[in-house]
Amino acid sequence: MDLKELKKIREEKLLEHKRKKRAYYLKSKMQKKQATVAKKVQSIDYEVELFGGNFADKLKEIAKKQKLHVQSREEIIKNKIDEYKNKKQKYYNQNKETRLEYDKEYRDKQKEKLREYRKEYYRKNKEKILEQQKQNRLKNKMENK
Repeated sequence: MDLKELKKIREEKLLEHKRKKRAYYLKSKMQKKQATVAKKVQSIDYEVELFGGNFADKLKEIAKKQKLHVQSREEIIKNKIDEYKNKKQKYYNQNKETRLEYDKEYRDKQKEKLREYRKEYYRKNKEKILEQQKQNRLKNKMENK
């Protein structure tokens, strides 16, 4: 064998390798494409699912799955709720005095505003309130007799 024949054989094998590689690439590409098409085909047709005559069964099935899920997580949920309650209680106990002091200051500050608001409210709605009180008195008299 001379050099030209070796080069020719090498080139042929390289071309054959490229063809195989290309065929493998196209095959895998086609498989991926078919997998995505299969996923799209598996989409749910809600018209058939919901109005196909077994709507109540589907609802029961969904409710059962949700109940099982909650039951499986029930202990974790209870622990989290207890932990939250304890944390909240601890926070309130630690900051009880500051909260009470703040509430007192806030009430004192808002007291005057509240008085003004009430005066204005009763002034505007005096007739409605009086009418309502009269009706309540009449109703009470009727019930007592």
